[in-house]
Amino acid sequence: MKKRFGLWSKTLIFKLAQKVRVFWPDLVNARVVVLATISVTTTLLGLRYLGQLEPLELLAYDHLVRLRSPETESDPRLLLVNITEEDIRLQASWPFPDRTIAKVLHQLQALEPVVIGLDVYRDIPVEPGHAELVTQLQQPNVVTVQSMDTFRGTPAPPASPPEQVGFTSLLIDPDDVVRRNLLFTRNEEGILYSFSLRLAIAYLKERGISPQPSQQNPDYLQLGKSVFVPLQENSGGYESIETEGYQILLNYRRPENLVRQVSLSQVLEGQIEPSWVKDKIVIIGSTAPSLKDLFVTPYSPILQEHYEIPGVIVHAQMVSQLLDAATGERALFWFWSESKERLWILGWVLIGGIVGWVFRHPLTVTLGVSTGLLILGGSCFYIFTLAGWVPMASPGLGFLITIGIVVTFQSHQDHEQQQMVMKLLGQNTSPQIADALWQGRDYLLKSGKLPGVSLTGTMFFTDVKNFSTISERMTPEILLEWLNELLQVLTHEVLAHQGIVNKFTGDGLIAAFGVPTPQQDQQQIAADAQAAVSCALVISDRLKELNQSWLQRDLPSIQMRIGIFTGALVAGSVGGKDRLEYGIIGDSVNIASRLESCEKDRQPCDCRILIGYETLVHLQEQFEVESWGWLALKGKEQMVDVYRVVGWRCRE
Repeated sequence: MKKRFGLWSKTLIFKLAQKVRVFWPDLVNARVVVLATISVTTTLLGLRYLGQLEPLELLAYDHLVRLRSPETESDPRLLLVNITEEDIRLQASWPFPDRTIAKVLHQLQALEPVVIGLDVYRDIPVEPGHAELVTQLQQPNVVTVQSMDTFRGTPAPPASPPEQVGFTSLLIDPDDVVRRNLLFTRNEEGILYSFSLRLAIAYLKERGISPQPSQQNPDYLQLGKSVFVPLQENSGGYESIETEGYQILLNYRRPENLVRQVSLSQVLEGQIEPSWVKDKIVIIGSTAPSLKDLFVTPYSPILQEHYEIPGVIVHAQMVSQLLDAATGERALFWFWSESKERLWILGWVLIGGIVGWVFRHPLTVTLGVSTGLLILGGSCFYIFTLAGWVPMASPGLGFLITIGIVVTFQSHQDHEQQQMVMKLLGQNTSPQIADALWQGRDYLLKSGKLPGVSLTGTMFFTDVKNFSTISERMTPEILLEWLNELLQVLTHEVLAHQGIVNKFTGDGLIAAFGVPTPQQDQQQIAADAQAAVSCALVISDRLKELNQSWLQRDLPSIQMRIGIFTGALVAGSVGGKDRLEYGIIGDSVNIASRLESCEKDRQPCDCRILIGYETLVHLQEQFEVESWGWLALKGKEQMVDVYRVVGWRCRE
C-alpha cells in the first residue's frame, strides 16, 4: 500500500512539474501583472497621501461638473440685486451713502420678501442717511455680513443683531478655485454662521424646516431630510485640505441659468415686478469688476465673457444648494470611504495589467486603452450624476501606467524570445520560416522544439553541374563572389514566387512552396506547384543572362539541374537544443532531390527542369513538358514517372 501511494505521489509530482513547465511563461506574465499592480497601486496611494494627485482629481471634478445637464429653469426662490459699474457711475461715489442702501432695503421690504441679504460691508457709517440704514438693518428679515476674523477683518454693522449676521469669506482650493461651502466656523466670539446658511435658514423657517441635529450623528446638521456630512481631508479627490469648521462640497448650478438678476438702479427706480420679490430671498451684492469681488469656479474655463464670477453669485449658488438639499430637490454630495477608494484604484490598476497582458498588437492595445478609459469616465460620470464623487484621475493614471509597464515588459520579453528563436534556427533561415517559428514560439520555448506539421507542398532542389571541376579553376575569393551572385538570383526568384529557402547546399539550394503554412485547399496546392515550375523557368532565363555576364568577365559559365516534386511533407524543428534547424522531411523531399541528380549526363539545355507526375497533375496544362518515362531513382524501390519542363505553353 505504501509503495502504491509512493508511486502515485511521484507520478502526481511529475505531472505537476510538467504542467508548470508548460505554463511557466504564462505564470511569469501573470506574476509581472501582479507585481506591476502592487507596485503601481502602492505608488499611487503614496502620492495620494502626499497630495500629489489632488490637482488632477480636482480638474476631473471640474470637468464632471461642466458635463452635467444644465437645469431647465433658474431658481425661482432667489433674486439678485447687482451693484454694477453703471450703478456706481450713476451714484458717482463708492461706497454708496447709507441713505441709498436704506432706500433700496425699504423699497424691497415693501414688496414682501422672506429675507434680504446685504452682501456689502457697512461697519462704518457713510453719511448721509446712517440713521435710516440702522432702522432697515434692524428689521428681522435683513441679514448682513462680516469677515470670519472680526479682529483683523471687517466686522458686522453695529446695528445688526448677531443672529442676523453671516460671514462671507470663501474657501479657496490650492488651485484658486471655489469648490467648498463653509457653513460654520468658530472664532474668539463663538460659532459663526455663513451668510448663505443664515439666508437659507430664514427662508426654510417660513416653510416649517429648521436646523436639527442628525439622528445618525448629533454633531451633523440636518435640514429637512438631508444630513450635511462635513468634508474630511480625503473626501472624494481631496487629500490634504484644511477641514476647520463645517464644510460641504458646493454643488453648482450653471451660472448662466442660476437666478433672476436686476440692477440696483432698477430697484431704486421701481422697475421690477413685485412677484420677483414677494416670498423670495433677495441678495444684494456687487458684480462690478472694478470692486474685485471675483472668484474662479469650475465653470470659469467655459465662460466666454468673464473668467471669474462675482462673490454674490457664488453665495447665491450656496443658498440654492442648501434649499435644494433641505427640500429634497438635489442631493448632497457623498463619498466613498478610504478603503473603498483604495479598492477602486486597485481594481483599475489590475484591469490595466490584464489589458496589457491580453493585448499585444498596437491596435488592440489602443482599443483596450480607449475602451477602459471610456468605461472609467462613464462610470465616474454616472456616479457623479447620483451626487457621488469618486476618484477618476488616480485610477485612470494607474490604468495607463500599468498597461505601459506590462506592454513594455512583454515587448522586451518578445524581443528576447525572438532572439532565442533565431539563435535556435541557425543562420540560413528564410524570413517565412523565421516567422512560422516565431508564431509558434510559445511551444518552442516550452518544449525546446517545434512539433512536426503535416502538409502537402512542392519541394524544389537546384544544383550546378560539374561544380567541383569549375571551382578548381578559381581562387576561393573569386569563387565565393561568383557563387554568391548565383545564389542571390536563385534566392530572389524563389522568394518572388512565394517560396521559401530552406537551406543552401553549397552550389545550390533547397526551397519549398506551400510551407510553412499547411494548405488544405487543392487549388492552393496546385498554385504552389505552378509557382515552383514558374520559378524554375525564370531561373532558366536568368541563367542565360548570368552566363553572358560571366563570359564577358572571364568567369566560367554553368549548367544547372532543378528537381521538383509535389507531395506529403512534415515540417518542424530538427536537432537538439544546442543546434536546432527548421527541417522539411518526407519521401517527397527525397524524390525531388533524386529528380535533380538523376541521369546527370542527360542535359538538353543549360537549365534542366525535371518534375514528377504528382506535380504535373497540378499544372493545368500551363506548361509544355516532355515525358522521360518511368525512371528508377537512386534509393527508391518504385519507379517515378518523370517529365522535363520545356517552357510555358501560353504566356500572357
